[in-house]
Amino acid sequence: MSHYIIYFNQQWVGDHSAEWFAERGPLANAVVSEMRDAGVLVFAAGVDEDVDAALTADATSGAVAITGGLYAPAEQYIGGLTIVDVADEEAAKEWGGRIAEACGWPQQIRRVY
Repeated sequence: MSHYIIYFNQQWVGDHSAEWFAERGPLANAVVSEMRDAGVLVFAAGVDEDVDAALTADATSGAVAITGGLYAPAEQYIGGLTIVDVADEEAAKEWGGRIAEACGWPQQIRRVY
């Protein structure tokens, strides 16, 4: 089995109505439930959209410094992620496609080592 992360950047979501989002939530939750039932789900969550609430831990100076906000200004930042434990890349692509379809925006699929 191999772990894959399936994720999206918040900027990929696009502008949609509250009704559109209300329709997508149950679809995405259904895919996560199917992953759980299939025994491949490790973790799934959305990420707080308020980047000012982010914390940065930096030890590059030799001492750990914890600061508020992003480490560096970013054009894009992660909006949500799912980690699956699947037999192969084909299975990861299948789940990534199902998440993309349910959410209505692109997903990145990458193996985790």
